[in-house]
Amino acid sequence: MSPSSDSGTTEPVAVLVAVFAVTLGVSLYAGVLDDAFGTLDDDRNIATPTADAVEQRLSSAGVVRPKGLDNALDAVPANYHGNATITAMTGERWSGGREPPTSADTETRTVSVQVGPGTVRRGTLTVRVWR
Repeated sequence: MSPSSDSGTTEPVAVLVAVFAVTLGVSLYAGVLDDAFGTLDDDRNIATPTADAVEQRLSSAGVVRPKGLDNALDAVPANYHGNATITAMTGERWSGGREPPTSADTETRTVSVQVGPGTVRRGTLTVRVWR
């Protein structure tokens, strides 16, 4: 075996230490960027996509039916609490879920509400989501 055949080889422990150091550096860099730009999941408004899902569960032919309000709150993501309130322009109001804190993410939208058999009125759907 010639003496030149050992050139270019590296100890396995040195390679593992180098890979560990690079991985740690990239992880720290990503953490600093995340803190600097605030891209954590806790910063996003979870109420908007939840309101979409709640409205889909409540609606039939574009009309919200208040009877299914408690079942529609199954759309609230895991580890979150939710409240949904339907208010018709006639003054009727239906609510489901726990009492929300003032810091809850909120989404309000205009919907058509079935207030009785064959009677549909304009109203609002308000969805609140919090941890």
